[in-house]
Amino acid sequence: MPREIITLQLGQCGNQIGFEFWKQLCAEHGISPEGIVEEFATEGTDRKDVFFYQADDEHYIPRAVLLDLEPRVIHSILNSPYANLYNPENIYLSEHGGGAGNNWASGYSQGKKIQEDIFDIIDREADGSDSLEGFVLCHSIAGGTGSGLGSYLLEKLNDRYPKKLVQTYSVFPNQDEMSDVVVQPYNSLLTLKRLTQNADCVVVLDNTALNRIATDRLHIQNPSFSQINQLVSTIMSASTTTLRYPGYMNNDLIGLIASLIPTPRLHFLMTGYTPLTTDQSVASVRKTTVLDVMRRLLQPKNVMVSTGRERQPSHCYIAILNIIQGEVDPTQVHKSLQRIRERKLASFIPWGPASIQVALSRKSPYLPSAHRVSGLMMANHTSISSSPFSLFSYILLQCVFIQQRPVSVLSQYLMICIVLKLKLSHHSSSSRGKSTKIRFWIVILPNYNSLKLDVFSSFYWYEL
Repeated sequence: MPREIITLQLGQCGNQIGFEFWKQLCAEHGISPEGIVEEFATEGTDRKDVFFYQADDEHYIPRAVLLDLEPRVIHSILNSPYANLYNPENIYLSEHGGGAGNNWASGYSQGKKIQEDIFDIIDREADGSDSLEGFVLCHSIAGGTGSGLGSYLLEKLNDRYPKKLVQTYSVFPNQDEMSDVVVQPYNSLLTLKRLTQNADCVVVLDNTALNRIATDRLHIQNPSFSQINQLVSTIMSASTTTLRYPGYMNNDLIGLIASLIPTPRLHFLMTGYTPLTTDQSVASVRKTTVLDVMRRLLQPKNVMVSTGRERQPSHCYIAILNIIQGEVDPTQVHKSLQRIRERKLASFIPWGPASIQVALSRKSPYLPSAHRVSGLMMANHTSISSSPFSLFSYILLQCVFIQQRPVSVLSQYLMICIVLKLKLSHHSSSSRGKSTKIRFWIVILPNYNSLKLDVFSSFYWYEL
């Protein structure tokens, strides 16, 4: 029996990457843009029911809910060749259509007002599932709708569906470019609290690393949003291949993430994929054996998160899951794992086993492939949060530095407290040689006038 998964797409970024994801799934399962199975795909052994269901006229409809507070992106989807693919009852647009103004507080407060309409859609989709396993949330943490409304939905999903898994594909902002959104660090920080407390698994998609990969690996000088979204859709589709093309193991979502998350809070995952190709690029990888693919997945240049782990040798892996696609002999997998352990290509935490799980999956028979073997790595690594070069550290430092700006810019936010504590090494013999430590305690509270909510706050600390 398939374990169904409902996809929730929030805001501009969430709907754009969700649109590319459904295009990829349709191509892999031989489904036309109208939802009709092509003649060459009628006898497939894949499990479409995990992400699709059949309407009365036998065409396939995605288990997707499209949500946005402004109409531009969803209107572009409805004007695309895939307009008839979606269920129009599963699309929600705000009545005023003004959006959240890139403001977390606005998106969160609007979520409280429209929650009944949204959960009418979600409940109807859940009731139509035979064995619902969980939800997949696609969003950005930097804007207003994806961060604010996404945070509110995460809290409510935990209340209404406490036994269902919630996995998110969260897009982090580009660190190499100056954002036009002044309060972007606050949007990110407030969303990270909800991702930490209310999500079961967070797949981190770093715009900085995605742009770097598109430039360095695919040789695209100025990658567009569409090309970046294609990379994201590749990651999303590859991470669900074992659900859609089942084998002996990892046939459901809990089976995928159970080996990667040792404790509930350690659920922020990084991904890597090889070999990468686009329509405009020429394949640069000529040999794709299992060992070559698994070795490339461990290289920082193929990882889609900027952690600076090459500068932090003390950081290590907590767990690794490699999803290998193609016709692979299991003996090759065992030899590759043995070679990786012998050469110590990956270092692991001292308080747990060296966990490298490998899941084998078939490739879609309906898509041409230039490579015999391809692989996706989903990994839990200590540098994703605790490194000074991590995304979390960067966002927190941005919040500190933004205090240099005029107060009027931050009128929608109220900074309650910033305490800076310096522990400087003394010149006494007892403390000589000790490193300097800097700690920031930040409590951020949204403005009550714009939120009209009870008192709640986000508490974070940072140490150098």
